[in-house]
Amino acid sequence: MRHLKLLQQVSEIAKAGSIRQAAERMNITASAMNRKIQDLELEIGTPIFERRARGVKLTTAGELFVRYARSQIADAERLSSQVEDLRGLRRGPVKIACSQALALDFLPFQIGEFRKDNPRLVFDLKVMDHNAAINALVEYDVDLALVYRAYMRPGIRILTSLPQRLVAIMREDHPLASKQVLRLSDCVGQPLALPDQSLGGRQVLDEVIARRDFRFDIMAESNSFEMLRGLVLRGNMISFQIEAGAPRQDFGMGLVGRPIDERDIPRSDLVLCQLRGRVLPIAASSFADRLVKAMT
Repeated sequence: MRHLKLLQQVSEIAKAGSIRQAAERMNITASAMNRKIQDLELEIGTPIFERRARGVKLTTAGELFVRYARSQIADAERLSSQVEDLRGLRRGPVKIACSQALALDFLPFQIGEFRKDNPRLVFDLKVMDHNAAINALVEYDVDLALVYRAYMRPGIRILTSLPQRLVAIMREDHPLASKQVLRLSDCVGQPLALPDQSLGGRQVLDEVIARRDFRFDIMAESNSFEMLRGLVLRGNMISFQIEAGAPRQDFGMGLVGRPIDERDIPRSDLVLCQLRGRVLPIAASSFADRLVKAMT
């Protein structure tokens, strides 16, 4: 599969926007990489990259070729996974893009349980917002995406979805912790630490706030759920997260989650998806099956 090295080089150059940077990442000289690309362009009869003073840009033909290259690379990885499966190795890696909310408990728990029967299996996990996760699927950077309120494209296949309530996160000793379910109005006058506007939970809140006459005391915003949990614990603030990512008392973190009444904020879906038409490597397909069972 020597031709795959060239396809990987083309993909890396497209990602980096620079032959020099791509060559450094792949530990070869820029001149050698450039010669290979020139030979390829001569072979297919059209330029793949437009050379500029600062880096390179894909031509229209180059965009088509990069999609082909990434498809071939993904197929080769699947074949490698199948061969290893026959040899009893099943090493993966399983490449997943996921929302931050799943990084604390849900996805680590599922991986831990799955590895009891597949101890050699390797995972490559990328935490990113929903738009970036879908882009990663399209670019063949990941096998699966597990995201909240994802914007679906025609080329994306939904494997399963799980409705999620929005949950208020607070300290165990917070006055509102005595309630089992909160109205959003309960949080008025309380200092809040909110996810920033790139995150699904904040987008849900903003949609509700735009329709209601709430005056929230927003004391902090962050794109990090770890930072938000720290502000809740140390600053006695309230934050919001979907229920799959909400800390529980048995975590020993001193935090609790209280769901928001669905009359104020309806449920939105946590979605597991893959690229439509792509045959997943065996390891990724097996783990996807587990996630589907866990979410249904």
